[in-house]
Amino acid sequence: MQIHTTPLPGSALIDLKLLTDDRGFFARSFCEQEFTEAGLDPAIAQCNMSFNHVAGTLRGFHYQLEPNAEVKVIRCLRGAIYDVIVDLRPDSPTYLQHFGAELTQDNRRAMYVPRNFAHAYLTLTDDAETMYQVSTPYTPGAERGLRHDDPALGIEWPVAVTTISDKDASWPLLADNPDFTVPAPAATGGR
Repeated sequence: MQIHTTPLPGSALIDLKLLTDDRGFFARSFCEQEFTEAGLDPAIAQCNMSFNHVAGTLRGFHYQLEPNAEVKVIRCLRGAIYDVIVDLRPDSPTYLQHFGAELTQDNRRAMYVPRNFAHAYLTLTDDAETMYQVSTPYTPGAERGLRHDDPALGIEWPVAVTTISDKDASWPLLADNPDFTVPAPAATGGR
């Protein structure tokens, strides 16, 4: 594996190191020791899959509150997705900043999502399928979410959102959520 840091401390993109021959390839997609050496939490309590019929399907933003905060490793097995994470750690220098990357069946890349980050993805192709490795079991009472179109986040999705669950469409805006302190916009310079 090749583990690459992102602009959001603690998160990572993970590329496979392919060992190829005339049969195809072999690659390690998870290694507890390599994760630990890279400063990533290697715990896995669940593996989940999701399938999406049409391009433009959005899932998220989801996160769980402490003590049920999750680490996730997301990989696209079929098709392509645009995967986005948001730093929710109030003491982080990248608080409420986001990072996105394309995960596809061809690039075989995975996104490592640390605890206290929100996660969402938008399908770029029909019939997109993903696999999640998760560190903590799903805990319904601890689940929370962010709006994908929250102006405070300013996320530019690469394609239009055409399909979203009622739950994901109705998360409160950050400005209306007492759990978050939204920084004031930076002043723009004049002439």
